[in-house]
Amino acid sequence: MITQTALLSSRSVLRLGGGDARSWLQSLVTNEIGNLKSGEGKFAALLSPQGKILFDFFVVTDGDALLIDCAADQATSLLKRLVMYKLRADIALSDASSGLMAAAAWGDAPPPVSRAIIYRDPRLDALGWRLIGEAQEFDLIGIEGGREDAYHAHRIACGIPQGGLDFAYGDAFPHDANMDLLNGVDFKKGCYIGQEVVSRVHHRGTARKRIVKVRFDGTAPAIRSPISGGEIVIGEMGSSAGGHGLAMLRTDRADEFRASGIKLYAGSAEIVMD
Repeated sequence: MITQTALLSSRSVLRLGGGDARSWLQSLVTNEIGNLKSGEGKFAALLSPQGKILFDFFVVTDGDALLIDCAADQATSLLKRLVMYKLRADIALSDASSGLMAAAAWGDAPPPVSRAIIYRDPRLDALGWRLIGEAQEFDLIGIEGGREDAYHAHRIACGIPQGGLDFAYGDAFPHDANMDLLNGVDFKKGCYIGQEVVSRVHHRGTARKRIVKVRFDGTAPAIRSPISGGEIVIGEMGSSAGGHGLAMLRTDRADEFRASGIKLYAGSAEIVMD
């Protein structure tokens, strides 16, 4: 497979420095940050006390500092939220997006880089690689803007949800968004905000909703379109590309309907679970 690349203009980069950076972030987020190595990325989330996803992001090392690759439309809010938790910790938080950009690559081999940070996407090997670097470096290795749709088509084909498209921030639990299946939650680490709820759902096996891959014919249903079997709504549509998409469904009800031969629809489009 020929390597493809995309500049991710929908992402921003925050910088976290200071002597307490790792231990401080470790105490807040769903994944283990203390053992993060150079050239490795971690996928994690900052939750509400009720266990719902407020922000999700990637964390990588940059010398003694950490870089956070997050949704651009959430960067300011995430920065403010982190500052709120700073207290007396020895940390320095800043928005590094004026100099650094995020990108993605997928295919047979990663693109050659000299100064950019590159790491395997921690959610799924098939997704490829993620990069953080300066615009000049990306220009030199041929990473262009305007190709983010190609990345999203690849992401959807891999069954990987994205916050704000496939689930609403502040409304979904990590299990709803498959973070437990995508290396976004470490169930062995110490305490973090919302841990009690997430741990209870995990150990009791009580997750009722999941984002799943679906397919359909014709025009793609709009994001947030209700998905129903007969008169019963069991979920909603997420992002889609080329007749394939992602949907948040009550999986128990979806399995019941499939066993009973009841078809699922989003508007006039029949939705089939892959």
